[in-house]
Amino acid sequence: QVQLVESGGGLVQPGGSLRLSCAASGIKIKLNHMAWYRQVPGQQRELVAGITTYLSTNYADFVKGRFIIYRDNVKNTVSLQMNSLKPEDTAVYYCNGLRDTWEWGQGTQVTVSS
Repeated sequence: QVQLVESGGGLVQPGGSLRLSCAASGIKIKLNHMAWYRQVPGQQRELVAGITTYLSTNYADFVKGRFIIYRDNVKNTVSLQMNSLKPEDTAVYYCNGLRDTWEWGQGTQVTVSS
């Protein structure tokens, strides 16, 4: 059984920062490429950032220079450090595999507003 539990979201003002965390069970993240996605109501889920098993990272253009994805293989978590947040970053954020995905978790809401 694979479970992905996202946390760390909340309300933040533009320019602020948040750190999201994804706790995985039933899988070893060190054996999987992982990623963060986000979805706005009425829109398609989109890839935000990915990290491979060998720690290579990639980012969507709209978050480059602002977000950092990293993993902790001991804690079996993958995190997303979000800096310089913008109102357009408002969305529900999910973690999952980069290539193959498991059942989606509930996500964590990030709201950027003044």
